[in-house]
Amino acid sequence: MGAGPAAPGPQPARPGSPRGRAAMAAAGAEARRERRAAAEPPLGSLLSRLPLAPAPAPRRRTASQCKPEPPLLRTSKRTIYTAGRPPWYSETGAPVDEAFVIGLCGGSASGKTTVATRIIEALDVPWVVLLSMDSFYKVLDEGQQALAARSDYNFDHPDAFDFELLVSVLRKLKKGKSVKVPVYDFTTHSRRREWKTVYGANVIVFEGILAFANKELLKLLDMKVFVDTDSDIRLVRRLQRDIMERGRDVAGVIKQYNKFVKPAFEQYIEPTVQVADIVVPRGGENFVALDLIVQHVHSQLEKREITVRAALASAHQGQPLPKTLSVLESTPQVRGMHTIIRNKDTTRDEFIFYSKRLMRLLIEHALSFLPLKSVTVETPQGTMYEGKRFHRQRITGVSILRAGETMEQALTAVCKDIRLGKILIQTNLDTGEPELHYLRLPKEISEDYVILMDSTVSTGAAAMMAVRVLLDHDVQEDRIFLLSLLMAEMGVHSVAYAFPRVRIITTAVDKRVNEEFHIIPGIGNFGDRYFGTDGPSAWCESDSMDC
Repeated sequence: MGAGPAAPGPQPARPGSPRGRAAMAAAGAEARRERRAAAEPPLGSLLSRLPLAPAPAPRRRTASQCKPEPPLLRTSKRTIYTAGRPPWYSETGAPVDEAFVIGLCGGSASGKTTVATRIIEALDVPWVVLLSMDSFYKVLDEGQQALAARSDYNFDHPDAFDFELLVSVLRKLKKGKSVKVPVYDFTTHSRRREWKTVYGANVIVFEGILAFANKELLKLLDMKVFVDTDSDIRLVRRLQRDIMERGRDVAGVIKQYNKFVKPAFEQYIEPTVQVADIVVPRGGENFVALDLIVQHVHSQLEKREITVRAALASAHQGQPLPKTLSVLESTPQVRGMHTIIRNKDTTRDEFIFYSKRLMRLLIEHALSFLPLKSVTVETPQGTMYEGKRFHRQRITGVSILRAGETMEQALTAVCKDIRLGKILIQTNLDTGEPELHYLRLPKEISEDYVILMDSTVSTGAAAMMAVRVLLDHDVQEDRIFLLSLLMAEMGVHSVAYAFPRVRIITTAVDKRVNEEFHIIPGIGNFGDRYFGTDGPSAWCESDSMDC
């Protein structure tokens, strides 16, 4: 591939032997260096191009973020994604395709972040993550901190980056796992105490000056883009950025550039252009190159589309119910309450009242499956009592919005000080597939017992997505309890087949699901009946919303 002077458009890698490509890259690099040496601007001309206004207070830079955010619906208490994430797993529950990773490399201030933002805007798909290599600078000791304060620390050398952590985070994120990303503060040359949680990437845009400098890192990149910008422009941009945003002084920036930035670019960054799939001259202003990149990514995403609900509807016909299923005993009292809430003529007040009674019984029944240990306590009469006590980690409740949220009150009435999370899963009316729109889980949930709540489960598509989300956050499968007032046999089989160690607990199981995926005889649209809304709902988020 060419590494010579900038062409008017994107330059795909040229075929040839590795030795020939290396020679061409070396020749191109030497030509660039000669051109830069001949046209090196004096300091005065550079300073004349900088803003003369006094520098404002340093602005802290965000480490890794999703740019731009997907379309949002904001309320006083919630932020809801109006464009959802389709299934990233098969009917077996296992992830099918990894996230598509675009690697952006280039010199300091070459416009990598601008190119990344333009790509994300042009892609126009939700759940795109921008991951910056700047987040992975190593923690400096006191001596290195002192050097950094004097602009004598080389932040452009490979040793300045924590590649082990970077590769680990990117690998997990590519596999669909939830990850924690460090947040680096450039004003203090240190990591902040709070790390950022990133999850749910269909596309990952990874940018950094040494994005192509590590062999393990290169293996994770599906597309490699080198942003080629003239060195004079990069220096002016760096002066502006470091003075205005990071509180540096002009002399310090110039010193660091000549001592570290320029030599590191020539030694470590520029030679990696030979591994790039595409070279983008002029950065974010090269719209032709950006269009080609976006077209390629779209074509790759189209190949990865997955259908789940249709596969679930045709699977597991006639199979016996799994051993992981537990159905509340159908006593005359339970049967009577089902009669009331299934009756289409039941008033809303009675529907809510008897639904809550069933929820309380269901949750009490589910808690009996938690691990208990024997304990001895002393009674007020001074005698000993042999009892039981829950002895493992915390219990966390997670509701599948919106109908699953109706079960939270019963859970909090039984479990004191329980933590709650929420997952919004809507059905795409065009594809019929569930889509993840909103997620809020408590911190450090991986060791908890999780009670996952939804009012009804028909095909199991929404419940499967919710379980997959929990697994992606490292919750152990055998610590997930799926609770529902009513389930169809199809939904029971779907969840049990995909996740055989998840315990499924319900008050009743109906045999059939019709062609519209409604449970028969069923309970109707639980959310509409409970909340008093009429007709088809735009939420359609889970099996409890039979749209």
